Amino acid sequence: MTEAAALPGQPRGLVVSGPATDRAVNVLAPNADAMTLDGTNTWIVSEPDSALAVVIDPGPLDEGHLQNVVATAGRLGKRVALTLLTHGHPDHAEGAGRFAELTGTKVRALDPALRLGDEGLGAGDVVTTGGLELRVVPTPGHTADSLSFHLPADQAVLTGDTILGRGTTVVAHPDGRLGDYLDSLRRLRSLTVDDGVHTVLPGHGPVLDDAQGAVEFYLAHRAHRLAQVETAVENGHVTPADVVAHVYADVDRSLWPAAELSVRAQLEYLGEHGLIEG
Repeated sequence: MTEAAALPGQPRGLVVSGPATDRAVNVLAPNADAMTLDGTNTWIVSEPDSALAVVIDPGPLDEGHLQNVVATAGRLGKRVALTLLTHGHPDHAEGAGRFAELTGTKVRALDPALRLGDEGLGAGDVVTTGGLELRVVPTPGHTADSLSFHLPADQAVLTGDTILGRGTTVVAHPDGRLGDYLDSLRRLRSLTVDDGVHTVLPGHGPVLDDAQGAVEFYLAHRAHRLAQVETAVENGHVTPADVVAHVYADVDRSLWPAAELSVRAQLEYLGEHGLIEG
C-alpha cells in the first residue's frame, strides 16, 4: 500500500493541472498558502465529445490564471459556456466577474450577490450544458451558500471547500454552522452509498479516490473535535481563544484564527444541544 493510499480518502499525491476524470480537468491557481493548500482547483467539466464546457470556481482575480483557464479549455477543443460557483469566498469566486467578461458566460451561484444573469442554483437543479449532467447538491456548513456538484457519469462529486483533498475544512462561523455542516457530510455520504460516488474533486488539494472513506473521516474528525471542545469547556476553558489553545495545540499557530471560527461554531452547536451552558 502506498503512503497516499493509507491516508483518508486515498489522495492521488501531488496536486497538478490536468485531467482528473474523463470529464473533469483541473487548472491549479497560483495562490498557494496555509489556507488554500496548493492553490484553488479550477475545474473545467465537459462531455468528451462536446465543444461546450462548464467551469467551476474560476478562482482568485488573477489575470494569468483566468487566461490560462480559457486557454486550457481551448486546447481541449472546448468553449466555456457557463461558470458555476461552489461558494463566495474570494479564492473561489473573486475572479468570476472578470472570467465572465473573458468568456461571455453567465455566472450561476446560490448567493444572488454572486450571480451574473437571472439563473441561480439550488437543490434539485441539474446543469445540462453541452449534454453534461451536473446535479446541484446543497452542502452548507463551511459557508451558508456552499454547494457541491454531483457528476454521475464519472461517479464523482466536486465539493468546493466542504471536503478538501488534504486536512479538514473550517466551519466559518457565524456564516457557517456546524449542524448544517454535519448534515451536508451525511448528504455526501449518501451519494457514496446510494449513488456510487467514489471520487472527490475538491476545491483545494489532491483528488480523492475513496469518497466514502473521506466522508467517514470527516464525520469522525468532527465528532472527535466536538468531544474535545466539550471537555475543554468542562475543564474551564470557556473562551474560544482558550479552547483553541487547549484543543488545537498541535496545529500550526498561523491556523489558529481559522480554528477559532470552527470552535465558535462548535460552542454554538454544543449550546444549542444543551451539552454546555450557553
